Amino acid sequence: MSMKISAADMRESDFSGSTFNGAYLEKAVAYKANFSGADLSDTLMDRMVLNEANLTNAILLRTVLTRSDLGGAIIEGADFSDAVLDLPQKQALCKYASGTNPVTGVSTRVSLGCGNKRRNAYGSPSSPLLSAPPQKLLDRDGFCDDATGLCDAK
Repeated sequence: MSMKISAADMRESDFSGSTFNGAYLEKAVAYKANFSGADLSDTLMDRMVLNEANLTNAILLRTVLTRSDLGGAIIEGADFSDAVLDLPQKQALCKYASGTNPVTGVSTRVSLGCGNKRRNAYGSPSSPLLSAPPQKLLDRDGFCDDATGLCDAK
């Protein structure tokens, strides 16, 4: 059974080291909440307020953060691999993303797709037509052959 929290007031709460795998935390307000070292994999965090939240070394694999506000969030060492974020939010986080997650060994910048080196750097499933290149131009790693402009399905 998954944890379901909707529109909760989680301001300044301490969830450091907690496990939220598969939880629903939509519309919650977690201003200045501490999620350092937390495992938030596969969590729906849609329309959350995470301003100034501490996500240091958090694991957010496949987490859905659409229409969420992470303004001023501390993300050093956070792993956002395959997470779904709105493109403007992702671009804002890339401006100061740093560190490597101590559990997964993945760089925060790489996990966010900063520098347009990964497919998810082009956008998210929440706005594929607005920000993503056509699927036929991407192989499974998000890279195309410069000579032909096409990608092999390896």
